[in-house]
Amino acid sequence: MEYITIFCQALFSAIALLLLTKLMGARQVSHLSMFDYINSITIGSIAAEMATNSEGDYLKALTAMVTYTLFVIFLSKISQKSIPLRRLINGKAVVLYMHGELYRENLKKAKMEVDEFLTECRINGYFDLSQVEAVILEPNGKISILPVTENKPATAKDLGITPTQEEMFANVIVDGQILDYNLTHIGYDQKWLQSQLSVHNIKDIEDVFLAICDRQGHFHAYKKINQAIDKDILG
Repeated sequence: MEYITIFCQALFSAIALLLLTKLMGARQVSHLSMFDYINSITIGSIAAEMATNSEGDYLKALTAMVTYTLFVIFLSKISQKSIPLRRLINGKAVVLYMHGELYRENLKKAKMEVDEFLTECRINGYFDLSQVEAVILEPNGKISILPVTENKPATAKDLGITPTQEEMFANVIVDGQILDYNLTHIGYDQKWLQSQLSVHNIKDIEDVFLAICDRQGHFHAYKKINQAIDKDILG
């Protein structure tokens, strides 16, 4: 009986956590501020406590979860209207490097060593600081880098050409199943799809793991491979 109670409480806490997360809004983990991150951990911890509470008094835990959620939503709303409050809650961007100057005090403020700073630059593809105009630490902990203008990749506009606008690819087959809505949305039908599979020497749709296509008719199909790649070929 105790295990059934725990199962029901765990299921209830999972549903409550899902609903409250939806209420707070979807954000990528990399986009979470420190405040959001701490609140997420706190709410998750309360949900875990509610799931395993043998006393069965889960209403207190649920009340705490709802309180945290409403508090986060409230701060999110008022911070949208107040720049000082937004900076207090989410923090603000810190300039680490600009115009050939490395700002030591700002690195200290960001709790970042020079080696870590250089590592972040290399991860972003910059091994030579002379190719960099500015480096900024964003409130979410990510590094933004502005390259020196002459080192920026040339764009189509720079070259004076007007390429055709690329379209988003839609999944038309996933794990052997045709996604009719996506296929119709990009302007094609199953007859056209079969012809494309024939071009790729694919006779059975069941053999297709993924097929994608755009409105321009660019089609790519990937067969199911029922074996793992040998890790030794990757070194």
